[in-house]
Amino acid sequence: MKRFIVIFSVIAVFLIGSAFLQEKEYTIAELRELYSGDPAKWPKPDLDQEAKKGFSDIGYLGRPTYPKDNPFSEEKQKLGRTLFFDPRLSSSKQIACASCHDPELGWGDGKRVAYGHDRQNGKRNAMTIINTAFYKKFFWDGRANSLEHQSGFPVADHVEMNMDLKEMVKNVNQVEGYKPLFKLAFGSEEINLDKIQKAIATFERSIVSTNSRFDSFVKGNPKALKDEEVVGLHLFRTKARCINCHNTPLFSDNRFHNDGQALLGSRFEDLGLYNVTKDLRDVGKMRTPSLRETNITGPWMHHGNFPSIKDVIEFYNLGNPIAAQRSLKVADSLKAPKSAMLRKLNLTLEEQQQLEAFLKSISTMVNKINPPVLPK
Repeated sequence: MKRFIVIFSVIAVFLIGSAFLQEKEYTIAELRELYSGDPAKWPKPDLDQEAKKGFSDIGYLGRPTYPKDNPFSEEKQKLGRTLFFDPRLSSSKQIACASCHDPELGWGDGKRVAYGHDRQNGKRNAMTIINTAFYKKFFWDGRANSLEHQSGFPVADHVEMNMDLKEMVKNVNQVEGYKPLFKLAFGSEEINLDKIQKAIATFERSIVSTNSRFDSFVKGNPKALKDEEVVGLHLFRTKARCINCHNTPLFSDNRFHNDGQALLGSRFEDLGLYNVTKDLRDVGKMRTPSLRETNITGPWMHHGNFPSIKDVIEFYNLGNPIAAQRSLKVADSLKAPKSAMLRKLNLTLEEQQQLEAFLKSISTMVNKINPPVLPK
């Protein structure tokens, strides 16, 4: 009898504890009121221990700051914009930065992977430059430490613009029309690599998301989001667990994670951060991309193999099944496990649709601009 009472008590405690751990059920009206109000009163996010360090919740993005050694000026931004669209920075004089970062294609190129010099295929998807001002590391593998540092890589890469940086500076110097632009931006007609990189970086920092409907909603407009988008927002922070990596107002934690897509042994193999650090713990890790403007920046993932947001959601909902595949062609030392934060989500079809609807609410309109007239 005593044994029965003990077992019954243990079961009762477990059930009561589980009840307390279960997420509270909210009506759409309650969610709408909560999320369009004080963020301190939002429902608690579903976070793993790994994500808690330095965690900052999603919210209004605001405007970027500029580094002390490269402060903003309108003249410098205009110069950077002109250089960004100038194909004479490439060896073929046919490829500009804007060739892979087209404003009408979400500042990407709409391709799985980019085309470069002599129509060579790159290995990775061309990341959008929207909101790059808020990143700490650049490229999928984090090999650049600043936008100024980043700007030289595509120019010198033989698959991209295939131009020696010294030759690129010499070519810009030969364009007389650039000299007055450099004087306006920097106070002197002297043209050098440092000035070119600072001008391009200044322009890139100006490419920032305009206010999305999500931003309007969290700033206090409860009607800015539709019902399914409000539910999708809640799912994003709870059951779908997107918040673990896509947090902060940027919707990126500015960190690197292995989501099981190194695709070892395949033609798409990419070791990610490991290529920079040579640390086996970094095999397959890629920088978390921002989800802002994600509706206009496809195809998705570092390899561009996902043609729709729906595909991405389904992939994570299944718990990244591709990560379980093993290849006999790969050294065991490279078979790094995917992040422990990734697991099967068990989202219903309706919940997946609600999550997709929310993701679209943090995108705005495609930006159409007139390219600058290039100096001669």
